[in-house]
Amino acid sequence: MASVSVNQIAKGYGETAVLKGVSLDIRDGEFLTLIGPSGCGKSTMLRILAGLEQQDSGSIELDGENIDGRRPAGRDVAMVFQSYALYPHFTVFDNIALPLRMQRLSRTQRLPVLGSLMPARKSIEQVIADEVNQVAKMLNIDHLLQRKPGQLSGGQRQRVALGRAMVRHPKIFLMDEPLSNLDARLRVQMRAEIVALHRRLGVTFVYVTHDQAEAMTMSDRVAVMVGGDILQIAAPEELYRNPAEIRVAELIGSPKINILAADAMPGAPRYGFAAVHRIGFRPEAASVVASGTGMLEGVVSNIENFGADIFIHVALGQAGTIIVRRDPHAPRLSPGNAVGIMLDVRQMLFFDTDGKRLTKEERIAV
Repeated sequence: MASVSVNQIAKGYGETAVLKGVSLDIRDGEFLTLIGPSGCGKSTMLRILAGLEQQDSGSIELDGENIDGRRPAGRDVAMVFQSYALYPHFTVFDNIALPLRMQRLSRTQRLPVLGSLMPARKSIEQVIADEVNQVAKMLNIDHLLQRKPGQLSGGQRQRVALGRAMVRHPKIFLMDEPLSNLDARLRVQMRAEIVALHRRLGVTFVYVTHDQAEAMTMSDRVAVMVGGDILQIAAPEELYRNPAEIRVAELIGSPKINILAADAMPGAPRYGFAAVHRIGFRPEAASVVASGTGMLEGVVSNIENFGADIFIHVALGQAGTIIVRRDPHAPRLSPGNAVGIMLDVRQMLFFDTDGKRLTKEERIAV
């Protein structure tokens, strides 16, 4: 296991700044996810951690030791790519065994004919085979060892990529969008398998994704990245309930948080909203009531039925459209129905003109 300290990492391509002085501490054995929209710099950060790219400035420490000058092979990290990066002409066994052969066999021992005549190679290959078989059984792919990647499903190829990383016993696993090529059902299954693998190995995982379902369900902590900066690092529940700024609030949560201008709220000064520019509330913090009796008034524009959850889209005129989670015991509604909306003030979030989250003391200051 290992801890990682990232200190003011900056990276640019030409005049485009991709990372703008990123700093974070990754705890020993934790599952940390970097999440953000495409182009925010999360994959670049992962590649710098792996040694596949060099930062322009800043430093990285692994267990307190600077690793900036080390090649990828000397960093004791393993990376699982979005494309899996398997050799199509190798069997599953050979794909998993490859990093061990590169580490333990000399260049001569790796030669196809001459290497096989060297006496030490046989004993080394036997140890490698035992380790590959052990990892394959752990991932339930031991029956696939003689197949080639083209004969495997997406989920099976993902397990092979994980096995190739695991067999090295690295201090850190780096995973770059590893589930993005899988269908929805298989993504859910592989999420659970990766979490179980992390618990079983106890190794530090750094995971990159743009999918908030992955980030929220798999991680110990989540780092939200936008525009080359980390906006907030916290546990998933903390990010959802207490976002530090409006960009975090809008990125985390499905459906998205409702954001309204403060002057769209009737009676805003009475609630102490003097310094507030915007107000946010989650769909579960609002409820539909009879027209004329709510804090807000609108018309039902759409209804999304997900079985366990029903979300009502309510058009508020110039203020925009909000989404409300319907109480399962509430009367049925149809598009075009006029409704009122009540809000739970305790769950409302308040933001200033710059999008910064306001405390109670800040929002009542004039």
